[in-house]
Amino acid sequence: MREDSGSAAVLPSVSAQDVLGEILREGAQRMLAKAVQAEVAEWIDARRDVVDKHGRQQVVRNGYMPKRSILTGLGEIEVEQPRVHDRRSSEERERFTSKILPPYLRKSKSIEELIPWLYLKGISTGDFPEALAALVGEDAKGLSANTVTRLKQEWEREQEAWSKRSLTNKEYVYIWVDGVHFNIRLEEDRQCILVLMGATKEGQKELIAIQDGFRESEQSWKELLLDVKARGLAIDPKVAVGDGALGFWKAVKQVFPTTREQRCWVHKTANVLDKLPKHLQPKAKEKLHAIWMSDTRKHAERAFEEFLATYEAKYAKACECLKKDRDELLTFYDFPAEHWMHLRTTNPIESTFATVRLRHRKTKGNGTRKACLAMVFKLMQSAAKRWRALNGSELLADVIAGIPFQDGLKPQAAA
Repeated sequence: MREDSGSAAVLPSVSAQDVLGEILREGAQRMLAKAVQAEVAEWIDARRDVVDKHGRQQVVRNGYMPKRSILTGLGEIEVEQPRVHDRRSSEERERFTSKILPPYLRKSKSIEELIPWLYLKGISTGDFPEALAALVGEDAKGLSANTVTRLKQEWEREQEAWSKRSLTNKEYVYIWVDGVHFNIRLEEDRQCILVLMGATKEGQKELIAIQDGFRESEQSWKELLLDVKARGLAIDPKVAVGDGALGFWKAVKQVFPTTREQRCWVHKTANVLDKLPKHLQPKAKEKLHAIWMSDTRKHAERAFEEFLATYEAKYAKACECLKKDRDELLTFYDFPAEHWMHLRTTNPIESTFATVRLRHRKTKGNGTRKACLAMVFKLMQSAAKRWRALNGSELLADVIAGIPFQDGLKPQAAA
């Protein structure tokens, strides 16, 4: 077979991904151009009756404005916006402003959201240019470490404003509380952030407050609770769920005296098992699980006694840890069975803070307490978009009305 010795040009390899990306960018550019032209045409058409004494239309197209580039998730897209000319006097003249392409838009909304998402998911400030180039192309401009620094300052202002918002007319049927500790690079003491979440009467979970506390002391929790009450939270929650070690419990009795206490079974289980030898822990965990997974309070009490009978003689400290919160561990039986999975643990907070801790480890801690508080706020805001409503949300009306439940059922249903 004869070989070509010649001068055929060697074509550079082009990946299917590059070709597809270019096709998508071109398609997006055409769609954007059509959308802006339609927007301008509609605006002018709405003023077609504005004419001068000679019958000439006063609001008309007048060429195009200078081209500009918008950074999108597909890379940079060059757009050209029609210019609108209003011939009327300055007192009557209207200025057209595109809702699709605001005057100073340089990045699409998805890119604006991408920046905090990358930061909060663990990309360090110095690695930003490389990470963004990989996602939106090497031609990404204006997205640098300084962008993230400015964003963090904005997050701090957002968090401060959010912390002062009114809670008037708010009612939270259930609340979850926890204290989460962080290392701060520029300070010796660890930071404890106090978190308060709630379930509204419609069954939606909401972040109520986050505050920089002094450990998990009674005074710190009291300050937080008094603050939310001063901002309008006038109705006592029906149940509060938290770890038994919190100073929260003394504080809540002073601020919301009718709120009932439910200890978190995840925390309690960990605390009890910590006081048992490791070789006994798997079996002991099963017995603890049998308590809070019982279908009635009577069966839970029986499982409770079985645990004590099994371990009390040799492991009194473990049993004392369990016994001291006995009533508070079983509060959930007086509320709808559909709500038990939400009331037995502080999982709504714990699961959210898994992401927070990931970010914290990636960056080896925040530099200041204020920056850490802002980061927690933004991460929880992001997580809140995925929070689902409580099971059996319609039963919250009965809880608010004070209807008693027996083993998770209404009296007539239990009979």
